[in-house]
Amino acid sequence: MTEHDLDTVRAVEVAAYAHPWSLKHFADSLASGYAAILLLGESLPGEVVHPVRADGRVLLGYLVAMPGVDEMHLLNITVAPTHQRQGWARCLLDALVLWSRAGGAQCLWLEVRLSNTVARRVYERYGFTQVGLRRGYYPAGQFQREDAVVMSLPLVPVSDKEVAA
Repeated sequence: MTEHDLDTVRAVEVAAYAHPWSLKHFADSLASGYAAILLLGESLPGEVVHPVRADGRVLLGYLVAMPGVDEMHLLNITVAPTHQRQGWARCLLDALVLWSRAGGAQCLWLEVRLSNTVARRVYERYGFTQVGLRRGYYPAGQFQREDAVVMSLPLVPVSDKEVAA
């Protein structure tokens, strides 16, 4: 993801969420050097693509993650609404896990809205476990807040002994 992608990313973000990230959130993440990955595809014959990228490719999804000491914190993962339920979130998570392990991270963290049962199920199936709850973490409407479920995934490589078992 680069600054040139931000308008397209923001259009997907607005289509996907009731409380989307602003352009400033994305720009600040890029300026901070966070991992920001796009998942691009080719449009199918007759497919109406929105938003349209200059190169004609389709933005299937993206993620933004913040590295820390021995850990990675997933800040945003989004699959475009027209491409959801096709395995793209798992593909993005696979890329993040590989990138995180290569950088020496031993754990991946995230927060997810308590009400977002679909995303929570995706994370649980991937291997994340709930480790906490942050009260009032997300905006949820005028003068309201929603709790976040804190989840983690260990990234420590499996030992040869465990693989043989």
